[in-house]
Amino acid sequence: MALHFSRDTKVFCKQGSNVWELPVLDGFSFSQATNASEITLNEMESTAGVSRRARQMFNDSYAPAEWSFSTYARPNSAGHCAEECLWANFVAANAFTADSTAANAGTWTSSVTVSSATHTYDFDDSNKAALGTYDLFFVLGATSDSDGNFTTSADVTIYKIAGCVGNEVGIDFDIDGIATLNWSGFGTIITEEASFDASSALPRNISSTTNFIRNRLTNLSIASSVSGSAVTYLLTLTGGSITFSNNITFLTPETLGIVNQPLGHVTGTRSISGSFTCYLDSTANKSRDLFEHLIEATTTVTNSFDMAFNIGGASAPKLVVDIPTAHLEVPTHSIDDVISVEANFHALPSTIDSTNEATIAYTGA
Repeated sequence: MALHFSRDTKVFCKQGSNVWELPVLDGFSFSQATNASEITLNEMESTAGVSRRARQMFNDSYAPAEWSFSTYARPNSAGHCAEECLWANFVAANAFTADSTAANAGTWTSSVTVSSATHTYDFDDSNKAALGTYDLFFVLGATSDSDGNFTTSADVTIYKIAGCVGNEVGIDFDIDGIATLNWSGFGTIITEEASFDASSALPRNISSTTNFIRNRLTNLSIASSVSGSAVTYLLTLTGGSITFSNNITFLTPETLGIVNQPLGHVTGTRSISGSFTCYLDSTANKSRDLFEHLIEATTTVTNSFDMAFNIGGASAPKLVVDIPTAHLEVPTHSIDDVISVEANFHALPSTIDSTNEATIAYTGA
């Protein structure tokens, strides 16, 4: 009997005939639960002194499959990244057309803009009841098949999660870490597959060691006229996070006599929010001025800030998250050896029916 180790696992995303390898980190997971009904008896004693106390269980349906994993943000020289299939389908009902003349190229139908060495993802086409779906393959014991054409055996097990959709992705600013994306989502069903051919997976320079993005170089600029005149606050962060959520729910029929399977997903409210921390700095247009201008804006019901998180700094490789109309809460103070402030923010569209909450731009070196 062969054992499987998590570090010998490869993860692939497949949409149509296109395959991407996702270089995930340790701590990935996938599971699927069963929704069951319990029937119990509750009666008094019979004339024979018997009171039935048994119960029965019935499987009603499968809950949506759940998956989660983390990836580094690693754009190559053309701005491509291994997780582009996840981003493209997170922001729209997307489809990819590979370029037959260049193995590393291709186009998405919407919400992905390519210019020079930069790939930008926006939410322009995210007002949909359903987003793009794909299949995820978890190949356990993948080192046994070096050519990318995997077959289930004593050493290899292949699990497929069909009809996957991205529900949430988070970016944490660990000051001593590497820019990491925490993905989670749902699928319809988990099955064990006999084989999976990943030999044609699109290359995205996942073996390169020069395209990691260092969080310590990250900075934040906040532009606003909340004080009565145009001001740009330049903050040096000590930490923070951004969370993007589609608030997905799945539809499952309730036919009697069978174990129902999830049919598909529907989108909920699009939500983008987060927080950041920095030291209380009395330099002009730093964190102290930002706090003062926010606390004095007593007539502003919904403020509007143009926030740009430059993850990795000014030079490539970098990841820029731009939030043009953010609502910023009044920062709270944290009294420690060095006094710091923490502020929560919410990415809002310019109007209630707009889709311009944020853009995500990868730039490769």
